[in-house]
Amino acid sequence: MVSTMHEIGRMDAVTIARHVVAKELSPVEVVDAILDRLDRLDPVLNAFTTVVPEEARQRAKRLEADIAAGHDVGPLAGVPTGVKDLICTKGVRTTSGSFAYADFVPDEDDVVVERIEAAGAVVIGKTQVPEFGYSGTGQTPLADPTRNPWSLDRTSGGSSAGTGAAVATGIGPFSLGSDGGGSVRIPASFCGVYGLKATMGRVPLYPGTKDERYPGVSSWESLEHIGPLTRTVADAALVMSVIAGQDDRDRLSIPSDDLDWRRAVDGDLRGLRVAYSPDLGYAAVDPQVRAVVDRAAEVFERDLGCVVERADPGWADPYESFWGVVVNESDLVGLRRLADSLGDRMSPHLVDVLRVDWTAEQFTTALMGRKAVYNASWRFFRDYDLLLTPTLAVPAFEHGIQGPTVIDGREVEPFYWLSFTFPHNLTGQPAATVPAGFTPDGLPVGLQIVGRRLDDALVLRASAAFEAAAPWADRWPPLLDEMGL
Repeated sequence: MVSTMHEIGRMDAVTIARHVVAKELSPVEVVDAILDRLDRLDPVLNAFTTVVPEEARQRAKRLEADIAAGHDVGPLAGVPTGVKDLICTKGVRTTSGSFAYADFVPDEDDVVVERIEAAGAVVIGKTQVPEFGYSGTGQTPLADPTRNPWSLDRTSGGSSAGTGAAVATGIGPFSLGSDGGGSVRIPASFCGVYGLKATMGRVPLYPGTKDERYPGVSSWESLEHIGPLTRTVADAALVMSVIAGQDDRDRLSIPSDDLDWRRAVDGDLRGLRVAYSPDLGYAAVDPQVRAVVDRAAEVFERDLGCVVERADPGWADPYESFWGVVVNESDLVGLRRLADSLGDRMSPHLVDVLRVDWTAEQFTTALMGRKAVYNASWRFFRDYDLLLTPTLAVPAFEHGIQGPTVIDGREVEPFYWLSFTFPHNLTGQPAATVPAGFTPDGLPVGLQIVGRRLDDALVLRASAAFEAAAPWADRWPPLLDEMGL
């Protein structure tokens, strides 16, 4: 039984669902194995804010009965998963990482939660986030920070912090995150797993960013994406086949048309024109990261048959524009009221942002900057099929900071290490991070793969091709062997 539980913890979602449907694994057996893994690992990682073991077991028993009766239980049959604690779950506490919502229990599911449960997935709990998602780390006022399983003294990244740590250690083969400036790709990169942000609108958002009933939570409407973190590209495609597609609760959602997500991973890349930009022409990058990503970019030409050129996309550094758009899309009135009521129980960096006397000119300048990035991007992608960059400018850093203030000898703002992720939230293009390698001291580094708007299929195909050429799924944090997992 122990070895079986160990094997389940290292299975991908495609394999679990196949075994469950074939009655070679019981959904109850799978859920018990993952809950046991969670019980052992979470005291070390702080990945979960809320765990629902009894609800998960009851759900697994119902699935088992449906399978025995010959019913179709969906493509995620019996697959256990965590849900980011910014995503609403009916009847399950959703804190958003804030004392303001520490006891909040939604009365409805987010669209994506409805969809994964209808497809047979089993939600085992909620994964930890920084307050309202306004950070790229796993620090929250409600608990100790989420720890990186590759180095416990380092951040797992954020804001899908617990999601990254959970998937990297096999507490479920996939988990849902959200990404307003990189928050799927950041923890995926830091934790050595795959993360996908599809084209803006592919995955509907509701309630979350759409519902004025939740002060402080309703924000970032034109930046936010929900996407999967997984150990394999095929698992991400499987999850996307379930969660993508238009919904009338989200006015920005778009149809999936005839996109077959699961078949999108097939095919080669020969002859594609690929741009590689190690710094976007302006970003500070840690030399260790640059070295790993340089080698990863070579795989596209040497092994995958692409024509790779060094080229920068041509937009000016949009750092200030991005933060202007973020604040413009935030519930300033609601958040400021919460800051007044919470006092020193709210995250200091968030309070600092809220106390700024923002002007209309700052917001309109930010919007003009966003348009400039989009225009530079579509022109660039007339010449290139894909853009490769580092996912992040640095490897995972220590707890207690929002980011390093010096990168490669250059003084920068604490969030500047996100320079490669947020431009593609401004444009809404699909972007994925694949594990590219490790620093000399064993920290994961991600390679970002960006495609044209709506060309999600090519991003998945390129991700799968790189995965086949430079496999990563068999590489697990040493912590697991030390714990017998």
